[in-house]
Amino acid sequence: MKGSYTVPNDTPPNDTTRLNELLEALSALSTEASTTERGDLDLLETAELVRRMNAEDQRVPLAVAERADEIARAIDGITARFRRGGRLIYIGAGTAGRIGVLDASECPPTFGTDPSMVVGLIAGGETAIRSAVENAEDDADAAEASLRELELTELDTVVGISASGRTPYVIGGLEYARGIGALTAAIASNPNSGIGAAAEIAIEVATGPEFISGSTRLKAGTAQKLVVNMLTTLSMIKLGKTYRGVMVDLLATNEKLHARSVRTVSQLAGVGVDEAATALRTADGSVKLALLILATGANAERATVALAEADGILREAISALS
Repeated sequence: MKGSYTVPNDTPPNDTTRLNELLEALSALSTEASTTERGDLDLLETAELVRRMNAEDQRVPLAVAERADEIARAIDGITARFRRGGRLIYIGAGTAGRIGVLDASECPPTFGTDPSMVVGLIAGGETAIRSAVENAEDDADAAEASLRELELTELDTVVGISASGRTPYVIGGLEYARGIGALTAAIASNPNSGIGAAAEIAIEVATGPEFISGSTRLKAGTAQKLVVNMLTTLSMIKLGKTYRGVMVDLLATNEKLHARSVRTVSQLAGVGVDEAATALRTADGSVKLALLILATGANAERATVALAEADGILREAISALS
């Protein structure tokens, strides 16, 4: 077994020594701490509960801001590897795993990426996305097996997510990824975490005790979502997936997205809806290509070549054709 906090599969449930070790480890985690002033929550009116929980949630963005340098370093590394054909792979268990899977699944419709570019792996597999899989997070070898199936290389980035920072599944995956030369980053909610030690870049967002103890899907989960939003969104901006603050590589897979494509072209090019729709048809539905055609007057073939030569960055392609 790999990592500092592995749980042997053959450990008897009544092993008091092991239980005491786990209790001691948990007691050191701020995310597991209890606060006595919240002992009266069940006696409060609903409006007061909303106010108090919202007040706690407001601490999260401030905690994320304190890790801006580490987040920026991870984004630069991810972007550099994307440009070389690498992938971003999230690994996590429970809530943390689901957040990684969610972020990965939203990249294709949002940024027009191939589904293999950003991948989410969760302890226990697909079943664990909707249902808890007992002991899955304690298997330190499972993530390595999944990464091997993906044929992980040094061009890829692996981001481990764990509120406690001690999940064996995540530690094992990060150790394997780092061993073969992939970039590794860790998102934890406790300082000096096990996953932080296993990764090159430790993004340890100290969210503190949860609103209700024993549920790290709350502030810790919110922090994880904010960080993964940054990792993919800002990497995509640097790759040219946006133009003037608007997504221009979206895939029009339904009526809403088609309408959004027309609206985007119309607004950014300063043309009417009919002209925008015509340009989109000429560009075979590509918002970015339609904008380039309208901005420069180039035909579709020439615009396609210019966009490729500019590595998909619309601003540079417009400059080249102008």
